[in-house]
Amino acid sequence: MKRAAATFLIVLILLFSVVQSLSVTRAQTENRNYTIKMSVTYSNPSTGTKTWNFTEEDRTISLFMNTTWQMVQLTNSNLTIETTKNDTDGNPIAVLQFPVTQLTPGDNITFTTTYNVVSKPRLLPSIAEVFSGVLQNISTDLRDQYTKEEGPWLVSNSTLRVLAHDIVGAVGNETKVLTIVRKLVAWIHSNIAYPHPMHEVPLYANETLTEGEGDCDDQAILLITLSRILGIPAYLQVGSIYMPTIENDTSTYWQGHVREVAKKIGWHGWAMVYVPPWGWLPVDLTYLWGGYAEPLDAITNAAVTSQSVIQYMTITKSDYVASSRQAREFLINNDFYVFLEDEMIEETGPQSPFGFEELLMAGLIVAAVILVASSLLISRRPKRWAVEEIPKPQ
Repeated sequence: MKRAAATFLIVLILLFSVVQSLSVTRAQTENRNYTIKMSVTYSNPSTGTKTWNFTEEDRTISLFMNTTWQMVQLTNSNLTIETTKNDTDGNPIAVLQFPVTQLTPGDNITFTTTYNVVSKPRLLPSIAEVFSGVLQNISTDLRDQYTKEEGPWLVSNSTLRVLAHDIVGAVGNETKVLTIVRKLVAWIHSNIAYPHPMHEVPLYANETLTEGEGDCDDQAILLITLSRILGIPAYLQVGSIYMPTIENDTSTYWQGHVREVAKKIGWHGWAMVYVPPWGWLPVDLTYLWGGYAEPLDAITNAAVTSQSVIQYMTITKSDYVASSRQAREFLINNDFYVFLEDEMIEETGPQSPFGFEELLMAGLIVAAVILVASSLLISRRPKRWAVEEIPKPQ
């Protein structure tokens, strides 16, 4: 009986791992290939009176992220790359060689870049509160790196600290990390509205709380700050979304000093939160495939779980809220202009991400599960997950 019980346990573990892998792919079985084109023009109008002296930041472009979910390669740039390195948050970046060091009135400069993207099928673990780890399962290193106050995370703000503990209950009353995250998501969903129109610059968490509204990154910043207050590692991630219905969307902001043209592309931000035993999980508060029915949908239906979302960069410690406001003030006060054009193209001919060895190994695992299960007269059937309707972006 002991041997049979042990064998049965192995079957459950193996079967759970197979179901876990099969049930969260949203029927994604092939790579999807995209081309992303970006063009930036800096302009100092002839009516201007000031000179734009370029900094290294003005000459810097992002190289996107390479992860298990995607491979991105810079395939073309009209300007020579001076150097490549990582920024403060660890993102790969490249510094371009500009032909001039400044823009005098009447001058402008344009740089264009093209990226090849391979978006892979995305696997997420099957999460459930009953299996969640507790706060004590989070390592000291992770806490030290991702829960302190830095950048836009106002961890010491007294109002935010009181709110965080009020949401989850008395200190020590709840320690399951996934349960805490669920409560935070539920509170934000019920109390923070999506602004119309969207804010021109991102907000700090206390500002989102005061205004009672915030767009994608505003709400994510609030969730990240509350999570960090409670000792849960979290940071911000942003990315592009392939949106084939957007043919030529033009937006103007910062008092007309920035104009952006988007072709089949949108930009989005979401939180990344560390939840043991599963590790880093996306938590999306504003854009879910299939909509919001309950708080954990913010994880399982997060936009980034679809191959149409490409991870661009992470923000872990730099204060990009302050940087955005400084950039706005710089352009307006000096009467400088920036023109942006982004385009995302889906290429034809997706390829399977699995090689022969991977398919063979998967087949052997499934065969082993069936063989052992049959020997014990156990019949289990994995749940079939349907691909949900994709809503229009908010």
